[in-house]
Amino acid sequence: MLESSGNIQTVPKGSHCQVLFWNKLQFAHSWILIDRCGKHFGTILNYLRDDTIALPKHRQEIKELMAEAKYYLIQGLVDMCQAALQDKKDLYEPVCSIPIITSPKEEERLIESSLKPVVKLLYNRSNNKYSYTSNSDDNLLKNIELFDKLSLRFNGRVLFIKDVIGDEICCWSFYGQGRKLAEVCCTSIVYATEKKQTKVEFPEARIYEETLNVLLYETPRVPDNSLLEATSRSRSQASHSEDDEGFELRDRVRRIHVKRYSTYDDRQLGH
Repeated sequence: MLESSGNIQTVPKGSHCQVLFWNKLQFAHSWILIDRCGKHFGTILNYLRDDTIALPKHRQEIKELMAEAKYYLIQGLVDMCQAALQDKKDLYEPVCSIPIITSPKEEERLIESSLKPVVKLLYNRSNNKYSYTSNSDDNLLKNIELFDKLSLRFNGRVLFIKDVIGDEICCWSFYGQGRKLAEVCCTSIVYATEKKQTKVEFPEARIYEETLNVLLYETPRVPDNSLLEATSRSRSQASHSEDDEGFELRDRVRRIHVKRYSTYDDRQLGH
């Protein structure tokens, strides 16, 4: 309901909007009944007063405002909304953007400057010295597919980056507060009957676990040694020198490797 003094001061005289108000709105005891959602009504009034407004940022809200402007027959505002929608259509913004690093220095800058936890997948199939086992290609693709799935699932909360120039074949790295927390290497060497082969694993549960661990570092970057210690594997209990005991927690990285050397051969019979 809108209270009225008997005339509409903010509507330009002779405009389509004025005709709409006088023809479609029902007066009753100095009140005007407007059968519309009031979400954008304040914006409509501001446009009528100032002949210009700051449009909303999101496309959906601009569309809603344009629908209201069409109802009130405010052609100038309709034109503004249409022009803004066209501009936003031309300037496409991707939902999820994954940087691919081109150098170790670029990787370091990305991780250091990120206020979010970081998950990096390194995959480089050409790094192998030996032929691959029969399931390795499938497992490599599964690692890449899981990376894509996680990057969509945690988009906005975690920075996901790809590395295709590193020295490993398939390796996950996890960072929090600019520090490397864990590493999951997915490759191993298999001793086959006649020759060595490279085997790629798909430790899905371990990757999920480490990804959830880095979510603990979503808070603003404040050094939290207790959190780093709680999510890092304790060092061996063997005797250490005083210098070793003085290592900072940022030097402690939990590394999870599949068996580097194995007598297991996953090739199918007859191969």
